[in-house]
Amino acid sequence: MKGLELAEKYFEEIGKPMLMEKYPQVYERMAVGLVGQGSECFGFDDELSTDHDFGPGFCIWLNQQDFQEVGIRIMMDYERLPGEFMGMPARTATAQGGGRVGVHEIGNFYQNFIGSPKVPEKPLEWLYIPESYLATATNGRVFVDNLGEFSEIRGKLLEFYPEDVRIKKIAARAAVMAQSGQYNYARLMKRGEYVGASLALSEFVKNTISMVHLLNKEYTPFYKWAFHSMAALPKVTQVRDKLNQLVGMEFQKEAWKDVKPQEYVFDLNTADKKVNLIEDICGCVVKELQEQGLTDRTDDFLENHTQEIMKRIQDESIRSRHVMEG
Repeated sequence: MKGLELAEKYFEEIGKPMLMEKYPQVYERMAVGLVGQGSECFGFDDELSTDHDFGPGFCIWLNQQDFQEVGIRIMMDYERLPGEFMGMPARTATAQGGGRVGVHEIGNFYQNFIGSPKVPEKPLEWLYIPESYLATATNGRVFVDNLGEFSEIRGKLLEFYPEDVRIKKIAARAAVMAQSGQYNYARLMKRGEYVGASLALSEFVKNTISMVHLLNKEYTPFYKWAFHSMAALPKVTQVRDKLNQLVGMEFQKEAWKDVKPQEYVFDLNTADKKVNLIEDICGCVVKELQEQGLTDRTDDFLENHTQEIMKRIQDESIRSRHVMEG
């Protein structure tokens, strides 16, 4: 059984009866669900996930007044609930995984993830919130929200970044993809700097994954699940398979063995299969940028598209930032 399903059944059969019996008036204002850290909150959990920070449990979100008045009492009663449920052993928690379930004050919950107890008001506030933090704050499932305060914030965050912020981040990803993948990877391979080339490739992959999420208006989860989450994205779908090929491909050292320093200064070393895949991936991204009206250029070198993308930003406070910011 997946963790979200387990959590909801545990709430309905074990948690809800206790809450309605002991805190009927507070229950009318609380929200309950499972959101936050943990693979089960993204729906990505499997058998390997059950070895730590996994088991029956759910979150209770209270407004500030209710949290101050009865939060500790509700938490004590929550901790008295039976640990084992439907044959699943009690939830285990590592030192890093404590506090994922139980009672939370709504504002504090969001503050912990996005640095604000409410939806950011200014575009610059949005710009510097990491995608993975927003992904964590909006994943999972809300089983009930009688007050609506928790879901109101959640709903606005799920609307995604303001468009100018999204465009700015797309420009930044395009710049890094060009720098790391289309430029520095080849230069480092030519120099025989193989560790550096691997790091450049890693930067390219990371920024490509983020780019695809931004083009789909979905937040990128933290690195462990970033690639996995691409499977559910409907746009630029071919990039996921190409990234899989790129990372799984054998090291291309032999393709650069006899290359002279003056060769491939401007042209591509097509003997390196990774170079070809990088160009294919960038071409797919350029096509989607064109379809979304974010560039009028047709070449595949993403660096040439960054200023075209930046021109689409209306807010001067965002447009004036360095192209790689965000």
